[in-house]
Amino acid sequence: MQSTRSYRNHFIFLGIFFLCILLLNISLGSVAIPLEAVLQSLFGGEVEKESWRFIITEYRLPKAMTAIIAGGGLAIAGLLMQTLFRNPLAGPFVLGLSSGASLGVAILILGAGAFGGYFSTLLLNEWSLVIASAFGSFLVLLAVLAVTFRVKDTMAILIIGLMFGSVTSAVVAVLSYFSKAEQLQQYIFWSFGSLGDVSWSGLGILSFCFLIGLLLALYQSKSLNALLLGENYAKSMGIRMKRTTFVIILATSILAGGITAFAGPIAFVGLAVPHLTRQYFNTSNHLVLIPAVLLSGSILMLVCDTVAQWPFHEFTLPINAITSLIGAPVVIWLLVRKRKLLF
Repeated sequence: MQSTRSYRNHFIFLGIFFLCILLLNISLGSVAIPLEAVLQSLFGGEVEKESWRFIITEYRLPKAMTAIIAGGGLAIAGLLMQTLFRNPLAGPFVLGLSSGASLGVAILILGAGAFGGYFSTLLLNEWSLVIASAFGSFLVLLAVLAVTFRVKDTMAILIIGLMFGSVTSAVVAVLSYFSKAEQLQQYIFWSFGSLGDVSWSGLGILSFCFLIGLLLALYQSKSLNALLLGENYAKSMGIRMKRTTFVIILATSILAGGITAFAGPIAFVGLAVPHLTRQYFNTSNHLVLIPAVLLSGSILMLVCDTVAQWPFHEFTLPINAITSLIGAPVVIWLLVRKRKLLF
């Protein structure tokens, strides 16, 4: 374990790195904007070109904020699941939330094709996909929460969550098989994940969901520390397992479900960032880990988004591909070097 001073130094370093990559993320893109213009635009100063201010405030800043919330939220959700199930391979979508969101979007896209014309345009706007994704995740959440009241073993909850995910994935596969090429292409593009399609109004809703999930996670930090030593130890410490499991699953669902609804299913971040953060901070204390994974997840997502937008080019690479291509080799290197997971 490390001292409080060491933790503070780590947080200061990550904070400085976060600010640097945030400014770099906003300044780079198909149109290169000088760092001075970025700072002036953010703090209300005079900008040389008014088009730069529009690009920053209406596109790049919302996208950067979405990356911060998505990276931090998925990292916290992954930490909660890994601690609850004491499984290093658990992630934010292990309960089938991503599959439920994919099912909702797949049903909407396939169903919209039956109407065509005005109805098809009405159904396939930004908010319809968000609502369909959130509704699919919510149905899976209700099923998982219902299970938590009937099953005492957390490992059984994990297996049941995986089964829910398998069932919804199977339905999506059937719907995809009978879809037209255009519908299937639209669904595939959604499954790639995107940080640039969230408006300021959508960002407000996403921020609200993120804040609720974060507060619930912080509220359970002491219970999470007790769970690391096993359920029997947690019960001996006065932890009410059913209530704690319910709150942890609810927090994970709000974080992962909300982010998936607005940004699509983003892989790898929730699985890898908790491991990276444990290695860097060398602690299992969730009072330290929760803000640490929040900051680390935000940094990783900003780095991946900076690479994905391919500076000075007009196209943007799929964010899902970049998170895995950048993050997976780093995790493999760290685990080989450390030779163990800190649990």
